[in-house]
Amino acid sequence: MKEKKTDSAFDFFDENKIVNDEHKIILVTGGAGFIGSNFIRYLIRKYPNFKVINFDKLTYAGNLNNLTTIEDNANYVFFKGDVADQKDVKTAFEQFNPDYVVHFAAESHVDKSIINPDIFLQTNVLGTQILLNYSREHKVQKFVQVSTDEVYGSIDSNLNVTEEALIKPNNPYSASKASADLLLRVAYQTYGQSVNVIRACNNFGYYQFPEKLVPVIIHNAFNNLDIPIYGDGMNIREWMHVEDHCRAIDVVMQNGKSGEIYNVGTGNRWKNIDLAEYILDKMNINKKLISYVLDRQGHDVRYSVDSSKIQQELGWKPQIEFEDGLEQVITWYSNHMDWIEEITSGKYMNYYDDIYKPRMMETQ
Repeated sequence: MKEKKTDSAFDFFDENKIVNDEHKIILVTGGAGFIGSNFIRYLIRKYPNFKVINFDKLTYAGNLNNLTTIEDNANYVFFKGDVADQKDVKTAFEQFNPDYVVHFAAESHVDKSIINPDIFLQTNVLGTQILLNYSREHKVQKFVQVSTDEVYGSIDSNLNVTEEALIKPNNPYSASKASADLLLRVAYQTYGQSVNVIRACNNFGYYQFPEKLVPVIIHNAFNNLDIPIYGDGMNIREWMHVEDHCRAIDVVMQNGKSGEIYNVGTGNRWKNIDLAEYILDKMNINKKLISYVLDRQGHDVRYSVDSSKIQQELGWKPQIEFEDGLEQVITWYSNHMDWIEEITSGKYMNYYDDIYKPRMMETQ
C-alpha cells in the first residue's frame, strides 16, 4: 500500500455544517475522475452515515490515486464497471441498491471528441440511458446528471444564459452531453423519474487531469515547457473551484425540485490568455512560455451562465474567492509533483492492478 497523503482538498470545508445525517447509499459514476473524486471525498467527509459507491471504468482520465486518502474508509466502495455495459450496471444496482445516482461518467475532452466522436455517443448517451433504466427499475430517489454549460453553445457578449435557453452544442462532446440531458427530460416527463440536471461552468481544483487548461499551465510552468493557447487566446470561460461545484451537486441531489435544470456559475469570467498570464504572474514564471497554437475546430467564443435559480431556490452560492482558490491549487500542485509525475509517466494506470486486484484475490 502506498503511503497516504494528507488531503488538503478540504481547506474550505466546514465540518459543523452537516445538513443530512441519514443512512443513504450514493452511486457515483465516474468517481475516479477529477470532479467525481472531489465529490466523493466531499461526501465521505461531510456525511458519516452515507455509503458511497464509486462506479468507474478507469479510462485514461480515471485515477484511483485521487482517492487514496479515503480508500480504506468503511463507507467507501470501488466498483470497476462501464456505464455503457448493461451487465456492469445491472450488477452494481443489484449489489448496492442505491438511493441516489450522481452521474459524472463521461468522455469529456473536446479535442478527443472531434477526432473520435463515436466513443462519446457510446458512453455519454447510451451509458446515461442504461443508468436511467436501472434507476427506474430500482426506484432510485434521485438521479442527478452532471452536465456542462457547453451545451448552450457560444454565448453573445454581455449575455448570461438561463436554464430556459435553447441548447446549441457545437462539438461532439457538448452534443453528447446535450443528448444525455434530453434523456433525463424524457425520464421525468414520460416515466415520472425524479431527476435533475446541473450545468456548471469550468472547474479548477485538486486532482485535475493535466489536459485541462489550468493544470496544463501550472504543470508546464513548473517544468519550463511551452504553454499552448488556442488561436488568439480571446475565448472566454467562466471559472469555479471544484469544491463549490460539489456543494451545488449536494444541494441539488437532496433538495432540487424534480425535473429541474440548475445552472451553476460564479461570474468569474476570463479570457484564456489573461488567465494564463495571471497564473504565471502568481508563480513568478516568465510569460515567454506562452505559445499560440492553431485554434480548435468549432471553438466556442464565450460561455456564461445565469446562476440565480439555484441561488434563489436552493440557497447555494460560491464560497471560494477565485484568487484564493487558485493560489490554493497552485500550492497543491507544487506539493504533489509525484502525483503529476505518475500522470505524465502513465504509472497511475497501474494503481488498480497493484492495489485493488490483490485485495480481490484475498477475498476469493
